Amino acid sequence: MKRTLFAAGAIALAVSLLTSTPLDAQTPSPAPSPSPSPIAIKAGRLLDVKTGKIEKDVFILIENHRIKSIGSGAPAGLGVIDLSNAFVMPGMVDCHAHILGDLADLSPASSFRMSSAKKTLWGMKNLKVWLAQGFTALRDAGEDDLGYGQLALRDAINAGWIDGPRMQSSGNFVSLNGGHGDSEDFIAPDQELPRRPNIADTVDDVAKAVRRDIKYGADWIKLMGTGGVADLTSDFKVQELSEEQMAKAVEVAHRAGKRVMVHAEGTEGIKAAVRAGVDSIEHGTMLDDEGAALMAKKGTWLVPTLYTFQHGVELGTSHGQDPISLAKTKEIVAHQQPAFTRALQAHLKIAAGIDDEPQYLPKEVEALVRGGMTPLQALQAATMNGAALLNWSDSIGTIEPGKFADIIAIDGDPIQNINAIEKVVFVMKDGMTFKNDLAPKPALGMEKK
Repeated sequence: MKRTLFAAGAIALAVSLLTSTPLDAQTPSPAPSPSPSPIAIKAGRLLDVKTGKIEKDVFILIENHRIKSIGSGAPAGLGVIDLSNAFVMPGMVDCHAHILGDLADLSPASSFRMSSAKKTLWGMKNLKVWLAQGFTALRDAGEDDLGYGQLALRDAINAGWIDGPRMQSSGNFVSLNGGHGDSEDFIAPDQELPRRPNIADTVDDVAKAVRRDIKYGADWIKLMGTGGVADLTSDFKVQELSEEQMAKAVEVAHRAGKRVMVHAEGTEGIKAAVRAGVDSIEHGTMLDDEGAALMAKKGTWLVPTLYTFQHGVELGTSHGQDPISLAKTKEIVAHQQPAFTRALQAHLKIAAGIDDEPQYLPKEVEALVRGGMTPLQALQAATMNGAALLNWSDSIGTIEPGKFADIIAIDGDPIQNINAIEKVVFVMKDGMTFKNDLAPKPALGMEKK
């Protein structure tokens, strides 16, 4: 067992060391492939997500992975991608993704049925869905894979080995023994496995777990500040990591130029995490007025992940979800709307995150609108706000000269009807087209053999 875990870690480290263009969390890089030829996009309707203004019949000139100019005249001598009947906007950003393994398997033992290598291969498959849904960037919110497959995939995308969204990634979940994030919580006591390195019962344990994640290349540290829903033993209302433990994680991570995200459902755990200086609260499902005011004062981000709990109720036990988890999911949904309303009233910084299978990504944007955002605010949460949370505002999140050409098109107008976000028909990342359902079909008999 130990030999297998060591080998998996060595593989992940080797991938990281061999990557020719390592990730800089401050400055995303295009794949190191030859620059595509300059090209133009004709946008029938182009959304400025900053203002909500929509321009019609605009040409976007793309050169060397980036947007060179935006104007009303067609560039001479260039090929044109015709999106004149579509709604064009920036590629979206998922700020709470889990990419490894079979994301439809909700059974407690799912992670033990797959090797690190197989989880990573599943991750390659999953990342294609993120792109197809119009999400050209994401933040992985932690994995239970001791081989750090998510970091290997991030580096492989940066090296141009595989296709996928540009990524920042957390390492393992830093959790209490038996807490939310202890993947062995369903195992009988006489079947207990060796203690995992992400388990941290003391302040010193937290520092060691954080340093291990940093050692292997994590951009973010993921803390489990409270109990959760998916496990069988924790109470989502209860704070787990102490404020001192979370503050130590922040100290170690920030000193290394990394940042900290915290799973926090319960009211007191949310406030403890904010006081500890974390960068983002994930879920925030029992946020009270005091917590909202504290987050506003400190500038702490919120990633509410509304749909994943709603979806869990819809699924019931059909995908292996344990009845214990389902009962917690039903309970937590009752707390969701009051907390999100408080977040909106406090004008918190909010970014979109799915925490679910990527095929349901549009559903989170729709859930933000049902929760009280305007369609424009929800699109901002999924674009420019996500870029800001990742410190990538200078490179992605809006369609402006100088930024990477991460551009998508939608069949319909999501400002008028947010459900149109489900009809992504065109995806470009780094000036390379990954999806174009509007391209002319080959003439009969001329299909590629």
